[in-house]
Amino acid sequence: MKYDPIKKSLGTVFNKTPILRKLFYSLLDLLLLRAWYIKKELRQWNPKSNNLNLLDAGAGFGQYTFFMSKFNKSWNIDAVDVKQEQIDDCNNFFTQINRADKIRFQYGDLTKFVKENNYDFILSVDVMEHIEDDNGVFRNFHKSLKAGGMLLISTPSDQGGSDVHDHDDEESFIDEHVRDGYNIDDIIVKLKNAGFSKAEAKYSYGNSGQISWRLSMKYPIMLLNVSKIFFIIIPFYYLITFPFSLILNYIDTNRTHKTGTGLIVKAWK
Repeated sequence: MKYDPIKKSLGTVFNKTPILRKLFYSLLDLLLLRAWYIKKELRQWNPKSNNLNLLDAGAGFGQYTFFMSKFNKSWNIDAVDVKQEQIDDCNNFFTQINRADKIRFQYGDLTKFVKENNYDFILSVDVMEHIEDDNGVFRNFHKSLKAGGMLLISTPSDQGGSDVHDHDDEESFIDEHVRDGYNIDDIIVKLKNAGFSKAEAKYSYGNSGQISWRLSMKYPIMLLNVSKIFFIIIPFYYLITFPFSLILNYIDTNRTHKTGTGLIVKAWK
């Protein structure tokens, strides 16, 4: 299943004005369960300090950069991605809303991107499952953090991440993934081998989160992959499913899961 063409189509619609872009960010924050987890972790981390340096590693549409920029206007945020079109769109948007002085979107291959001892915080949301050389990226993250800096990662787990189940021949729902998910112990070992002094991980997307993901993401993406005509139907679909997704997202982010299809990973230098 191709996810990137759908994202590109959505970007074309919502990039037309800053108001539409902010609306798009708000919808993503509400619908995407990973956004609920990331926002919760960011609120817990928030050090109330000025002039911090942050990195959004694999920024995509820039919604997490936008969210972080609202915490403290003195923070300096670098946002990197490998898609120049998205970088240009984001730079244009943040210029329009007068935040470009503290926020810089730029091209960055995370297997090569390093700014030694520069960042207080690095965020990487649903990126590592797309990168073959994850060990190299983890080493670069470690080099780029200041002493005491924190890394926050959201990524699929090996417990059915990418909507893969217990069949040897079953492939990821998202074709762009190079791995279906991480083993919770393996990713901690990889981070410690990269130099991090402490690392911890917990499952996200428990039973309630998996139902929410299917309602809010999987089924709409499947429809849009069949035909773009479903863009007309999708708003009516969400009118019915949206309240259920919100309830399920709330339940998932406020429970401890013995297993889940996602991981929230934190590591400190």
